[in-house]
Amino acid sequence: MSEVPGELWEQFAIAVAEMARDLLAQDSAQGTLDRVVEHAKVLINGCDEAGILTVRQGEVHALAATSDLVRRSDRIQQDLQEGPCFDAVTDRQQIYAIEDLREPSKQWPRLAPELRKLGMGSMMGFLLFTEDDNLGALNVYSYKPDTFDETARRAGWILASHAAVAFSAARTHQQLSHAMETRHEIGEAMGILMERYGLTEDTAFKVLKKTSQDRNVKLREIARQICRTGEKPA
Repeated sequence: MSEVPGELWEQFAIAVAEMARDLLAQDSAQGTLDRVVEHAKVLINGCDEAGILTVRQGEVHALAATSDLVRRSDRIQQDLQEGPCFDAVTDRQQIYAIEDLREPSKQWPRLAPELRKLGMGSMMGFLLFTEDDNLGALNVYSYKPDTFDETARRAGWILASHAAVAFSAARTHQQLSHAMETRHEIGEAMGILMERYGLTEDTAFKVLKKTSQDRNVKLREIARQICRTGEKPA
């Protein structure tokens, strides 16, 4: 492992601290992901483009990208069903890399030439995960081959670790906000039913629940409809 001057690591530590504050300041999970890929270009030496993808049931989903080139790369991995970032998610390996896309790749023989056509020279993939939640992969690209050294790999791993925690926290906050909003709408709808139709609290909730089941519509949507119209569902 190559040694890095202490001054550079101090600057890197400061940049990571600033990134952490920036990620926590985002008001949505998507905002957090968008900032992660931008920070990758700053924190990882040689990184020209970056993106985040996830793989669910064999389908690649692009969550954030710094350019359309990254989105095209994600689509290529989906079409070919191969690639370091695809493997990072499905095999749960923390780091994958293609150091020189000009050279034939034994592990990804079809992907490497396709990425080269996009103008990519090298790439790395980092698993984005927390202790109990597999999130996806952070992809970083360079237009030049043999760009990412051990320092870049270490920086990428640190960034991915911070990003995973920040994204998980943002998603949890978003889910809690959504749950609170849903609870408020259901309570308001129950209040309308109780006031206008003389129902008890228990009966009002049963009306909402039965309507949701009969129509195969989420309870929140039924509540929202009642709040909007003021009418009891048929």
